Amino acid sequence: MRLAIRATTQPHTSSPSFSKPNPSFSHATTPTLPFNKSQLAWDSLKRDSVQCNSPKLGHRWTQYQGINQWEGLLDPLDDNLRSEILRYGQFVEAAYRSFDFDTSSPTYATCRYSKASLLTRTGMKKSGYRITKNLRATCGVKLPKWISSVSQLPRVQSSWIGYVAVCQDKEEITRLGRRDVVIALRGTATSLEWLENLRATLTNLPNHMGGNASEGCMVENGFLSLYVSKQGRCPSLQDMVREEVARVIQSYGDEPLSLTITGHSLGAALAILSAYDITTTFQNAPMVTVVSFGGPRVGNDKFRGRLENSGTRILRIVNSDDVITKVPGLVVHDDDVASNNGFHVASLQSWFRRVVEDMQLVYADVGQELRLSSRESPFLKKGDVATCHDLKTYLHLVNGFVSSSSPYMSKTTLYPTEAYL
Repeated sequence: MRLAIRATTQPHTSSPSFSKPNPSFSHATTPTLPFNKSQLAWDSLKRDSVQCNSPKLGHRWTQYQGINQWEGLLDPLDDNLRSEILRYGQFVEAAYRSFDFDTSSPTYATCRYSKASLLTRTGMKKSGYRITKNLRATCGVKLPKWISSVSQLPRVQSSWIGYVAVCQDKEEITRLGRRDVVIALRGTATSLEWLENLRATLTNLPNHMGGNASEGCMVENGFLSLYVSKQGRCPSLQDMVREEVARVIQSYGDEPLSLTITGHSLGAALAILSAYDITTTFQNAPMVTVVSFGGPRVGNDKFRGRLENSGTRILRIVNSDDVITKVPGLVVHDDDVASNNGFHVASLQSWFRRVVEDMQLVYADVGQELRLSSRESPFLKKGDVATCHDLKTYLHLVNGFVSSSSPYMSKTTLYPTEAYL
């Protein structure tokens, strides 16, 4: 029997080879997933699976949004939480599917679908949500004009990066136990966004985000630039998020309401910045939860403290084989003391920390972590950097994860939100 998996392909783009990542950056961050086709067919997986209907969360919804930091739900992974993680991952996948990756197209870096049709066109016809706002991110990096004559890559300063969707279906609101608002953000797609990613040193939060240089609360330069930069008549991502959140609170603030910000890669980093901005800007903000996939580090330990004090709940889904989750910078713990043959080297470690701090490269991980591993799945290529970071890999691993002692189930439950992959 020949086995094959039906995976996502981006219109107008060729399927990239994962063994040699395309340096033009013109393809999606989440292209066709190179599962081992000799071992897995999605149809075969369906036959070996147990169908699971979307769970009714009801009054327990705050638990699944992290009110108790997902205590008792992550190891082993609660099936209801698994279903919710996959559902939010689908919103991010819809953002990827909607983005125009064709660098030769006059609509490059825009959304290919209207707000009314986006979810339907990307496989989410029965989501119960309606898109209320498109979001754009503007790069603060400006390259010299002579570079344009050397490279044929388009220098798009402002690009469509995601959307806001509000749950409108009464049955879905009842199932969820509240009206849910989703902000979904894609990962890196344009050449200038890649350049922003490389600006890995930390910088102080600006005053309009509660920054105070004397407090030492710092975030990554490039991520902050993409969040706050604006161009001409195009407002910043920050302005658009604030405007829509204010409208949502005014419209639905009298009923149970949640705000879930979800993203992959760069989108995961921007999701954390957005969540922090919302919880510190709006005194009447609803419960804010981040569900991030394959996200890099965002800020230092002072920023982590700010996030925790703001009440933001962050669930980071991490593939331990994904290098993107280990950058930028370094995490240096104060209580780390190394020794070698009885020789105490704490002073050397302290010196190393000071050096790294002077370089503005000491970061801190945030939130609660659901740690997965590509090596535990018999269906994935091993040692493939791009595969380990792919969003579909993350959804595949979430779907199969049981617990840290039993990382992968042999017969996978098929959750409706993953069936379209």
